[in-house]
Amino acid sequence: MIEFQRLHKSYAVAGRAIVALHPLELTVNAGEVFGIIGHSGAGKSTLIRLINRLEQASGGRLLIDGEDVTALDAEGLRALRRRIGMIFQHFNLLSARTVAGNVAFPLELAGTARAQIDARVAELLHTVGLEDHAGKYPAQLSGGQKQRVGIARALATRPQILLCDEATSALDPQTTASVLALLGKINRELGLTIVLITHEMDVIRRVCDRVAVLDAGHMVEMGAVTDVFLHPQHPTTRRFVSESEHVDEGELHRDFASVGGRIVRLTFLGNDTYEPLLGRIARETGVDYNILSGRIDRIKETPYGQLTVSLVGGNHEAALAGFVAAGVHVQELRR
Repeated sequence: MIEFQRLHKSYAVAGRAIVALHPLELTVNAGEVFGIIGHSGAGKSTLIRLINRLEQASGGRLLIDGEDVTALDAEGLRALRRRIGMIFQHFNLLSARTVAGNVAFPLELAGTARAQIDARVAELLHTVGLEDHAGKYPAQLSGGQKQRVGIARALATRPQILLCDEATSALDPQTTASVLALLGKINRELGLTIVLITHEMDVIRRVCDRVAVLDAGHMVEMGAVTDVFLHPQHPTTRRFVSESEHVDEGELHRDFASVGGRIVRLTFLGNDTYEPLLGRIARETGVDYNILSGRIDRIKETPYGQLTVSLVGGNHEAALAGFVAAGVHVQELRR
């Protein structure tokens, strides 16, 4: 659906070029939720704004459905933007318009007939659960309700792509969860391609299929969320994962110094997460274990578990071989 071919962006500041995004090779597949994560200044907002040409690339090509959008004229750009919806961090609602009026606005700009606008607005407000709020104004809504209006407005012209620019960072955790659930529902039911940028790994974990990690304008890691979240390779990615799990890796490793035995990290995925493997393997191999840290949760709809354990006594090699044979990923932290 979306293909970046050596796309890059620089800004001229005080007579010199400041690189916001280094040449990027990236593909977003049709119908997936693709996450882009990075700290402030990493280039993620620049990247997403290149897709609908709110920013003009400095070089390279961007293809959407095989069409080079970097070469579009004004008319072609207007047609492109009708195919791309966008929701924003701070909602960007029109305060003088009602909820229904905000959702209707892009359809009015497109010259849609009034009867069609009314029917489409009613349909969208039902989709986002705001049918009872059509006559209210933005000032009368909660943050989560405002973002739902923003989502309905972004869907008004039946786009193929939905861009989410830090869409949940202004919301509390409970409201964030409800908005992410709504985005997941929209993705499943409408087959919409969603590109989502955030600085929170937990958002990526809940809703995305794949993720790219940006650091100082470079893409430093990319892959399926299960791979990147459970087995991060780059230091920036590892920091994001540690922050999301509220774990200080430095403190954890210092704690290891006072713990005896062989220390390993075990990663369980899918239904294996709920299997009583630790007890069975301990009985079979004579290995005692001590759980040092752990978490059981879900990545989108897939359950996972990660346990850091110390193994003492018995046959360590047989225990580790048993975990591997059962489909558990084993990472040695200390022999």
